[in-house]
Amino acid sequence: MTQQAEILLVQTTCPDTETARELTKRLLDQGLASCINLIEGIESHYRWEGELKQGTETLMLIKTPAARYQALEAAILQNHPYELPEIIAVSLSAGLPAYLNWVATSSTEKAGAEGAL
Repeated sequence: MTQQAEILLVQTTCPDTETARELTKRLLDQGLASCINLIEGIESHYRWEGELKQGTETLMLIKTPAARYQALEAAILQNHPYELPEIIAVSLSAGLPAYLNWVATSSTEKAGAEGAL
C-alpha cells in the first residue's frame, strides 16, 4: 500500500470575484495549489470590532498538500485585502486516490518556479 500525502482543503473569502480570481492566479502560478473553486455570492454574517456586520463575498476552496500550507498561508496574507482574512484548513481523510495523488504532485515548488510572480 502506497503512503498518500496529506491533502488539505483550505478556504478563504474575498470581497468580490475579481479579487478572488487575482488571488487564484497568484496561488496557482506559485505552485501553491492544484485546484481552486470560486463560489460567488455567499452571504457572510460576522462580528467585527464589536459590531455585527454582513456582506456578500466570494468563497475560495483551495486544494493543496499539507507540505505547501505554510507557503500558501503566507501568500494569502501577503495578497489579501482584508486586515484579518479567514484562512481555514481541513485535512481530507478520504477521496478518490488518483485525484488526491494529482493534488499532491501538481502543487510543488517546482510546479510554481516557472510562473512565480
